[in-house]
Amino acid sequence: MTADPMKQTPTSTKLAKSLNQVLGENEQVEGLVTASAEDLASVNLALKQELADGHTKPGMESALEKSEAVEEKVMEASEKLSDVNQALKDEVEERSNLEAELAAVKEQGDADRHASLHDLLTGLPNRALFNDRLEHGLAQAQRHGWTLAVMFVDLDDFKKINDSYGHVVGDLVLRTIADRLSESTRDDDTVSRHGGDEFLYLLMEVRDERDITVIAGKLIETIQAPCPLAVGGQSISLSIHASIGISLFPKHGTTSEALINQADSAMYAAKRNKSGYAYAE
Repeated sequence: MTADPMKQTPTSTKLAKSLNQVLGENEQVEGLVTASAEDLASVNLALKQELADGHTKPGMESALEKSEAVEEKVMEASEKLSDVNQALKDEVEERSNLEAELAAVKEQGDADRHASLHDLLTGLPNRALFNDRLEHGLAQAQRHGWTLAVMFVDLDDFKKINDSYGHVVGDLVLRTIADRLSESTRDDDTVSRHGGDEFLYLLMEVRDERDITVIAGKLIETIQAPCPLAVGGQSISLSIHASIGISLFPKHGTTSEALINQADSAMYAAKRNKSGYAYAE
């Protein structure tokens, strides 16, 4: 499996934490060293004052020279620690900025991938994602000997809604129907907007064909439930009817194209017969 370069790894997270920990410890040491340098400077200043006042003791000048040398080294160590800590701060900030940039890139990449696989109006999977899931479903069905079903759902006389109320209302209706279909979908199934007022529904692992008939009937009821909308400041209630064509694997086809085409033909038969749904022949 290829690693996602956009994903922050546990190693990078631990490294960021360890850098912050080291920085905190170093800053504590820097504070101690700086305080020690200041104490030494105070002691040396007092010694110099003693010598200036003529209060000398044996070895005092030598001790002062050594103490000043130590003071110089401590101050030098304090300055180096300060430089190291500043470099660590810069490194921590740079890593934080880089991680923020990577997170933004990943978020944009996820958004782009989602947009490329979903319908912009309804948010449902588009044809590409549906076909991918159907191919995966066919492979599973062939391997395990399952039956699966493809339903082709078409909204009856939808053009009249656009003509009577405009495309804005038509889009609201489509989003409403899409939401209802999504809520009626089992976890392993997929509902997709095929285009216009057409939807595709993939039912995985069908154990009994009678279950499909029940699901088709429920979908028709769900779709034709009153759809209340506000149009031009007025409330209207539309009732949408649907025709559904159903094809089964392997009974009506063994490929994605064949199953979708068979379901499409069955949908037109259901529309002609006003039967609500029909199976492929």
